[in-house]
This record gives sequence, structure tokens and C-alpha cells, in this order.
Amino acid sequence: MWKWIIGCLLCSSAWAQTIQSENELLWEISGNGLKKKSFLFGSLHSNDKRLFRFSDSTYVALEKAEAIVLETDIFSLFEDWDTRKEELTILYDNAGNPYTASNKATKTIYGNEDGMPQFLDAYFLEYCYNADKKFFALETVDKQLDLASEWIQPDLGTVGQNLFNPMQEKMIELYTKGDIYSLDRMMRVSLSYSPGMYEDFIVDRNIQMAIGLDTLLKNQSLFCAVGAGHLAGENGLINLLRKKGYKVRKVSATFSEELFAEKSAVKSKRTYTYVNDTVGINVEFPGKPMELKIWDNHPYLIYREMGQGNTYSMEIVPIEDETGLDEHAAIYIASPDASKVKHIYLDNGTEVYEGLSDTYSEGIHWVRVIQNDKYLLILKAYGGNKFMHSNRPNLFFSKIWFE
Repeated sequence: MWKWIIGCLLCSSAWAQTIQSENELLWEISGNGLKKKSFLFGSLHSNDKRLFRFSDSTYVALEKAEAIVLETDIFSLFEDWDTRKEELTILYDNAGNPYTASNKATKTIYGNEDGMPQFLDAYFLEYCYNADKKFFALETVDKQLDLASEWIQPDLGTVGQNLFNPMQEKMIELYTKGDIYSLDRMMRVSLSYSPGMYEDFIVDRNIQMAIGLDTLLKNQSLFCAVGAGHLAGENGLINLLRKKGYKVRKVSATFSEELFAEKSAVKSKRTYTYVNDTVGINVEFPGKPMELKIWDNHPYLIYREMGQGNTYSMEIVPIEDETGLDEHAAIYIASPDASKVKHIYLDNGTEVYEGLSDTYSEGIHWVRVIQNDKYLLILKAYGGNKFMHSNRPNLFFSKIWFE
């Protein structure tokens, strides 16, 4: 009898669910001739860990979608947008080893180092590429930047400076409840100090995003994530899609601890492997890097964790003379006077030089140089206070090898 009772308790615990009936972040789109259902999700431009507690249905919608749709391609800013808001200070002991007396998290545009590596929208884009799904943007980055530069001016004062700060506790509170209607009212009030601002930032953009979604919905199943402030209200995306003939219904938000198949599939997509057969290397990045061509056969790859403000990069330089690895290290590792460059051999026998370097525009960063008879690899990793004093740069370096 006792075994039966204990078994029932264990079974009940394993399948326990929390139901958040008022949560309205996820919406199913069907009807209007669609052969497959799609989903609309409200996001928040922040890396606060509380935002990443997704409902079970959100994991299913993400995993089943053929394409991910976001407001814009935020990764297109990898080339020149460092999201750190604070300069890094590193001290050195008598042996030249770096250290810090502080465990303070560096602030970023989207939060700080105590949050997730990517802010929420960028997390979805990272998953999209890691899972090899198609991606579509509803707006260009230039359009968003032009809009911001038009309205957000330095002389707007405290209200203007904090207007789009997603770390405001009230906004986080409303978001975690899934209260999109209160978020809509909050946006209306926040944007009302300047006539026309709400229309430009919300209404006009909603109309254009609805037009873009209408086109994309006809071709594949989508998981579309836009700012939660774009969902509710007469001119919100939910109502605009209904006016176009779609059925848009709220999906119940249930939260379980069970690692079911779709949830496991989403959580497992944590890396992106870049392969260059010409050079003969494999590189494992946290997500898909941007590849730039400095000149022929000289690719430069860069990947940023925009929530925490961390950057990983690799430059591939063809070797055209007899310059040795030690000479290349002297060129590419601009070590501060108090720091020392290390000359080491990896477990597989590969010779490398590594250490701290201080150059524009990276500032203080970790760098490692490796070469074979044809190519030199210049690997860099840098970020905030916690990142620079962790083993994460070396974890990245250890995932790069010549075939």
C-alpha cells in the first residue's frame, strides 16, 4: 500500500505543471487558407533571466516552426556594435597574471553580465541558426536606427534616457505575467510626452509588420517574436491579423519541469560549427558568426553575445613568407607592460602563443595565435569584468583546430 502511495506521489511530482491562465505572450495563427499553424510571441529586449522561463507550448512552437521571424536582423550589427556600457579595468600581480578584486557584473545595453548571454530576441535568432532554420526580418536595422536617432535625443532628459530601458522593474513584472494589455498602456503613457511618437514607434510599424507577416504566413509555418508592446490594442498585431482574415487565439501557458522532446531539442541547440575546407579548420562558436572578407582568402569571423557584452572572433591570414609563430605573436599580441605572453603546447602538440592584448577598438582582450605551414589564426575573446576573469575565452580557444 505504501509503495503504491509513494509511486503516485512520485508520478504526480514528475508531471506537475504550473498554469498561468492570464499569460498572453503566445498566440496561434490559423485560418485564411493556411495549411500550417504559425505562432506569434511577445518578447522583451532584455537578457534578464526571468524572461527565459518559457511555457511548454513556446518550446513546441519554436521547435516545430520552419522559420523564425523577428523585428530585425540584430546579428547584422556584429561588425561594429559592442554592447558593453562600461570600460574594463584589469590589475596584475607580481608575476604578470591578471586579476580583479571585484566580481561586479558589467552593464550592457540589454542588461548586464548576470543575465543571459543573448537578450531575448537575439536568443531566438541564435537558436534559429543553430537549428538550421530559415530566418526572416520584418524591418531593416537601418530603419530602426533611423527611427531611434529621430526621436531619442540627448536633451530628452531622464524620461527619454530610460524610455527603452528593458530593465525597468515594472516592465519586467508585467512581462513575466504575460500582461500584454498593461504593457500596451505603459507604452502609450511612456511615448505620449512627444506628439506622434507612439504612432511612429508602434502604430505605423505594426501596420508594416502585419503586411510582412501576411506574406510570410502563406509559405511556411512561423515562430514570430516581436516586442510584446506590439501585440495588444486596436492597432496591435493580433487585431491587425484578425482584420486580414486570420484566426488568432491565445495559447494557454503551462510550465512543467519535464524535459519533453521539443524542449530538449530547443535547449540542445547551443553551438554553431563553422567549417572552412580550404583552410582546413573547424570552429565552434556559441552561434552563427558574421563572416567578413578583408581580402581574398582572408576571412574574418565575429560573434557577439549581446546581452552580456562578450565577443569572439577569428582572423585567418595566409602565410606568404618565412615569418615564424613567435614573430607573429609579437605582432598580434600587444601585451600591456605588466602582463606576460605565454608560449605553450596544447595536449595535441599544437604550439600556440597567448595572452592579454590592448588594442583599439577591442580594448583589453585575450588573444591566441596558431599557425600551420599555410595559415595563421588570430583568435580573440573579450567582454565584461566577469567574462575576462573566467575560463570562457579558453573554452572558446579550445574549440578551434586545424584538420
